[in-house]
Amino acid sequence: MYPWDANGEFMTKKWILVTGGSKRIGAEIISLFHKNNFNTIIHCNSSIDDAKRLSDKLNTQRSDSSFYVQANLNSIEGVNRLAEEAQKITSELNVLVNNASTFYPTPINDVNESDWDNLINPNFKAPLFLTQKLIKLMTAHDSSIINIVDIHSQRPLKNHLIYGPAKAALAMLTRSMAKDFAPKIRVNGISPGAILWPDQDVSDKTKESIIKQIPIGRCGEPIDIAKTALFLYESSYITGQIIAVDGGRSIGW
Repeated sequence: MYPWDANGEFMTKKWILVTGGSKRIGAEIISLFHKNNFNTIIHCNSSIDDAKRLSDKLNTQRSDSSFYVQANLNSIEGVNRLAEEAQKITSELNVLVNNASTFYPTPINDVNESDWDNLINPNFKAPLFLTQKLIKLMTAHDSSIINIVDIHSQRPLKNHLIYGPAKAALAMLTRSMAKDFAPKIRVNGISPGAILWPDQDVSDKTKESIIKQIPIGRCGEPIDIAKTALFLYESSYITGQIIAVDGGRSIGW
């Protein structure tokens, strides 16, 4: 069901689209913005059940306020599908959060062209071309794009020869977009530190080593990223910035 009232009139609300919005950090961003009276479009790839569950939950809180779209952002066809479905749901988009990401190691002896596509496409290519497709919807004076980068866009992780450069490219894309889209649209980034451990197994020894590098002495939480995203949306004089939300870890680099 699309957002039209009983008289066939389009309901004017603020809208946010979050890629990778069905769980983890993306779901936290969706939930916080929904609490702040945004209607939401949740993108997912394989986590369709999670997206539906979250959307249903938000719609029980406010009817017809949340929608979900499945698309594989590893292909330009998937990017186009997401953009087309979003345009069916709303004629105006206030916030686009490019959050969807892939992450895994690529040691030099194992890396191949498929790894290049699997890591470059969702982390860098998709945010560029999705923005290109959706920028026509971002007509409000408070439109904002937020890219989820990574503190390792500045300092590489060992054996991650593609992931780090992909996120570094996203960081530069953020600054480039901020310059090109001003003053109409503000573009900023968030670089999370240790917020959630990767889905791949991480040893207790590795976790302990990482936490020792964090001045605050603990991991962060998804809500820390969501609150920063809301702050960046509400701060009308900030653009072209990338905020590290890492408990101070990067100040020691």
